[in-house]
Amino acid sequence: MSTHHGILLHVIFSTKYRRRYLHDAWREEVFAYIGGTVKDHKAAMLKAGGIEDHVHLLLRIHPEFAISKTIQLLKTNASKWINEERKLPGRFQWQRGYGAFSVSQSMVEVVKAYISNQRAHHAQQTFEREYIGFLDKHKIQYDPKYVFESEFLA
Repeated sequence: MSTHHGILLHVIFSTKYRRRYLHDAWREEVFAYIGGTVKDHKAAMLKAGGIEDHVHLLLRIHPEFAISKTIQLLKTNASKWINEERKLPGRFQWQRGYGAFSVSQSMVEVVKAYISNQRAHHAQQTFEREYIGFLDKHKIQYDPKYVFESEFLA
């Protein structure tokens, strides 16, 4: 039997300390760069979005690459690109970790719409509440003390 796969993930990660670094003027360039990195690893970025302090990606990943390795690579490459392009006066970093949530094919358009609607969504809800909501919805256990990095504890 031949191998078939359709692994869809909604991936979410934030800037270090959730600082508002991803400016409107160049955020789409970051998404395009991430899309290229994803493509280089036999994956596809179906949608990217977010606001100044976090990113949402809808990815179709290849089972040859571990989820953690794929996300580590795209975050590393994107932060390197942001720093090399001098998009910010200081050093750009992502927060450690990420959320990766399974998506069924029947929900792809719903997830794409959700990702596209980030600006309006965050007029009503903080990133922190949104992310905790994803963890709860997907029944992922967590300790609230350790979900987000705090610059005051660093």
